[in-house]
Amino acid sequence: MTSHNKEEQQISPEEAQKQRDFQEEAIQHINALYNYALHLTMNPDDAHDLVQETYLKAYKFFDSFEKGTNCKAWLFKILKNNYINKFRKNAREPGKVDYDQIKDFYHSIKDAQSDSEDLNAGYMKSLMHDEVYQALHGLPEEFREVIELCDIEGFTYEEIANMVESPIGTVRSRLFRGRKLLREKLDAFARKYGYGTEE
Repeated sequence: MTSHNKEEQQISPEEAQKQRDFQEEAIQHINALYNYALHLTMNPDDAHDLVQETYLKAYKFFDSFEKGTNCKAWLFKILKNNYINKFRKNAREPGKVDYDQIKDFYHSIKDAQSDSEDLNAGYMKSLMHDEVYQALHGLPEEFREVIELCDIEGFTYEEIANMVESPIGTVRSRLFRGRKLLREKLDAFARKYGYGTEE
């Protein structure tokens, strides 16, 4: 009986390799995932739970992930869907996001290049102070989300469009409008620290 239990506890070479690959590909993004989860939930405990659920789901579907593609974007998509499902459950609304769609998510981002950066892309990184954080979190959700994904996390427009399930044109529009609102909020702060805000 003891030897039988011992055999059951041993994992196959394939499973061991999967664990190593998952560790290498996925775990490095845990801080970025937590930050995004915190942005969605506005609660540290909920964010922690959401990240944990995301990694469990990602491990379950890891066989469908193609090594060498954008694992971070794949994980963000799973996290967002987990959040939507949790919100719907808590709101007692029917329906769930189809996790089977996640299996093919990497196909849409496999060839994505980081060619979507423009003159504003470094704006958030250069001004990440308390005032900026407060201003960013004062923006409407639809603008705040795309700014965080693009300017802070560095995702391409195509990747963001997949995550927020909107056309690329909508993502571009939200980024333009969101950055403009943010610049207006930060005008006094930017002048104080010597940043030019004139177009």
